[in-house]
Amino acid sequence: MFTLHAIPSSSRHGTLHTAHGDIQTPFFLPVATGGAMRGITLNDLHQLGAQILLCNTYHLHLRPGENIVRDAGGLHSFIGWDKPILTDSGGFQVFSLRHRLRIEPHGVHFQSHIDGAPLFLGPEEAMKIQHTLGSDIIMCFDDCPPSTAPRKRLIEAVDRTLRWAKECKEWQKKLSNKNLLFGIVQGGLERDLREKCTEELMAIGFDGYAIGGLAVGESETEMYGVLECITPLLPTAAPRYLMGVGRLSQLKHCIAKGIDMFDCVLPMREARHGTLHLSDGSTIRIIKQEYRDDHSPIDPDSPSPLSRTHTKSYLHHLFHIHERYAETIACMQNMGVILKLFQELRSTR
Repeated sequence: MFTLHAIPSSSRHGTLHTAHGDIQTPFFLPVATGGAMRGITLNDLHQLGAQILLCNTYHLHLRPGENIVRDAGGLHSFIGWDKPILTDSGGFQVFSLRHRLRIEPHGVHFQSHIDGAPLFLGPEEAMKIQHTLGSDIIMCFDDCPPSTAPRKRLIEAVDRTLRWAKECKEWQKKLSNKNLLFGIVQGGLERDLREKCTEELMAIGFDGYAIGGLAVGESETEMYGVLECITPLLPTAAPRYLMGVGRLSQLKHCIAKGIDMFDCVLPMREARHGTLHLSDGSTIRIIKQEYRDDHSPIDPDSPSPLSRTHTKSYLHHLFHIHERYAETIACMQNMGVILKLFQELRSTR
C-alpha cells in the first residue's frame, strides 16, 4: 500500500503500491481530464517520466460514459496507459457549478455544463463510477467550497464531507473495490474545522489523505498555515495529497512540510498561453517581442527534446501564427521541467 523509506530534513520519500505498479514519492500527477492531455501524447508523458495520471470522474461520466470505458476494458485500456491512474470524485467540478446545484443529504442535484441536462452525484454514484472506470486510486466525494468561504458554509462542508466519506467507505466495501481510497480534508482556513475533519477521517480510516479546498483564493501564507496545522496530525505511514497546487515556487515548500502528492492544471495552462518554465528556474513569456530575433535554443538543458532542438524565435513565431505545434512544444517544456524537479527531489534521499 504505502512504504515510507525516509524522512530527511528536506522531504519524505516513500513508495505507493498500486494495482498498476509502484509510484515513488514525492510525485506530481499530470491532469488528463478526459483521458488525454491537450498538446501532448501519453507516450510523451511516459518519456518525460510521469508515473501516474489524474483523470476526472465527472467529465468521463458525461462523455463517453463509464459503461463505454468498462466495455473497452477499463480506463487503462481505453486510453492506452499501463501505469497507475487516480480519479477524482467529481466533487470539485460539481461544487464549482454553485449557481446550478441543490444539495441533499446523499448528494447534489446539478446541471450538466455541456447541455444543461439534470444530473445527480453523491457518494454512491461517485464510488460506482470510479469502480466501473477501474482507476487505481479513487477519491471520496466531498463538499468543496472556496477556502475563503464564510465559517457557516465551511462547517456545513466539513459535516457533509465526513458523512459522505463514511458512505464512500461503505460503498467501496459493497463494491468489493480493492483499489486505494483517499479521504479529503476540508475546512477552509479555519484551523479547528481542519483539525476536526482530519481526526474524524482518520477514525474512519483511509489508504491516503488529501487536503482539498486550497489554492482557490487564499494567500500563500494562509495555505502554508493550513499545512502546518494538518500534516502533524496525519498518520506518518499514509500518503498525503495536496490537491490543485502546482506553482513551482510552492512545491518545494509544501514537500518540506510533509506532502507526497500534487496535481495542478496550471503548468499546462501557462504553457498554452506562452509562459515557459526553464531548467534554470527562470520563467519567460515567449510571446514577447524580445524573443522574435532570439535564435538560441528554448532550453538547452530541457528534459524535452523539442526545447533542446527548437529556438525561441521559432516558438515565438508559432504562437503568433496560432500554430498548435506551439502548444505542444510549450506543454512538453513545462511538464518536463516539473517532472524533472520531482525526479531530482526523489534522488536526494
